Amino acid sequence: MQIGLLTYSTKLRGSVVHTLELAEALHQLGHDVTVYALDKDGKGFDRPLSCRQCLVPAAPAPASLDALIQQRIQEFVVALEQDLGSDVLDIYHAQDCISANALGILRQRQLIPHFVRTVHHIEDYSSPYLQQCQDRSIREADLCLCVSQEWQGELQRQYQIEAPRVYNGVNLTRFTAEVDGFESEVRQQYGLHGSPLYLTVGGIEPRKNSIALIQAFAQVLPHHPQAQLAIAGGSTLFDYHSYRDEFFATVQTLGIPDHSLIVTGVIPDPLLPALYRAADAFVFPSVKEGWGLVVLEAIASDLPVITSNQPPFIEFLSSEQALLVDPHVPQAIAQAMLTVIQPEIGRSLVQQSQSVLSTYTWSASAQLHLQHYAQLLKG
Repeated sequence: MQIGLLTYSTKLRGSVVHTLELAEALHQLGHDVTVYALDKDGKGFDRPLSCRQCLVPAAPAPASLDALIQQRIQEFVVALEQDLGSDVLDIYHAQDCISANALGILRQRQLIPHFVRTVHHIEDYSSPYLQQCQDRSIREADLCLCVSQEWQGELQRQYQIEAPRVYNGVNLTRFTAEVDGFESEVRQQYGLHGSPLYLTVGGIEPRKNSIALIQAFAQVLPHHPQAQLAIAGGSTLFDYHSYRDEFFATVQTLGIPDHSLIVTGVIPDPLLPALYRAADAFVFPSVKEGWGLVVLEAIASDLPVITSNQPPFIEFLSSEQALLVDPHVPQAIAQAMLTVIQPEIGRSLVQQSQSVLSTYTWSASAQLHLQHYAQLLKG
C-alpha cells in the first residue's frame, strides 16, 4: 500500500511518536509510507526516518488560538494539494484534529477518496471553534481508530462511533536498560545529581497533573532532602501559561529549593533513553491520556513506575506491575514516591512489569492497521 500518515508537529509528543513508530513499522513490512508533518522551526524531526517525509512549512503563530488552528489546517491543505499531483495514495491517516480537518477538506474537494483518523483522546475545549474542529475530525472520518478501551467507550458514548482499537507500542531498540555512555552527559547537562531522582515526561500542563505532583514532591523532601524531581518535555500546540504560572507559584509557596526541581524543556531525542536510565523512578500521575507511551518507555528502561489508578493505565498495568495511585490526592502520590525507592519493591515492580513489553509492539500495531486499511479499501 501507499500510505500517508499525518501529524501536527515535528516535536516528539505522544501522537507524534505514535506516527513515526507506526510509519517505520509499516515501512519495514514493505509498504510505501510518507509522513506529513507541520514544521514550524524548519528543523524537521529530531531523528532520522527510513520512510519518505514531507515537512509542511508552518508560519509564525497568530495571537488567537482559533486563528492558529485555522492557519495550520490551511497549511496542511496547501501542502497536500501540491504533493498530490496525479498520485493519490491508498490511505491518508490523520493522528490529530488539525490534519484530519485538512483531509476532510481535500475529500470534500474530491481530491482524495477517504481518510482515517486515530483518536488518542478527546479534549474538552472551551473554544466553540476548536470543539467544532474536533467534532468534524471524528464524525467525518471514514474510519476512526483509537488506542485504548477507555476511548473506545467515549467515542461510542459521545459520538455513537464504533472505533476499532489499535495498539501502541514501545521501541525496544531505543529504550533499554543497557547504558550507552550518554547517562553522564545527561546528568551533567541538566544538573541531575539527586538521590533519589524522580522523573516525569510530558512537561507542565493540566492533564499531566503537574501541580499535584509538585505538592507530592514537597512531602517527599523532608524524608529525602537530596531528592530531585526532573520534569522533561513540554512542546505543545496549546498555551498553558496560566497553569505554568500557578505551578511555579506553588513551588515558591512550598519552599522547594531551585536545585531540587529540574525543568528540562524538550529533550533532544538521542538523549531521551539515557534520561530514563539516569532516573531512579518514573512518576506519572496524569489525569487524561490516550495511552501513556512514556510509561512503556520507562518500563523498557527498567524503571519502577508510579501512575494513576484509572484508565487507560489500568488497562495494561496491574498493582504488581506499577504503584497505582489516586492522582487527585498528593499525599497518595507522595507515599508512593517514598515506597517505590525501597529496593525490594522497586526490583519487584521492574521484574513484574517486563511482560507488558512483549504485548505492545509497533509491529503488532502495524499489522492491525493494515487489516483496517484493507477493510476500508474493500468498502
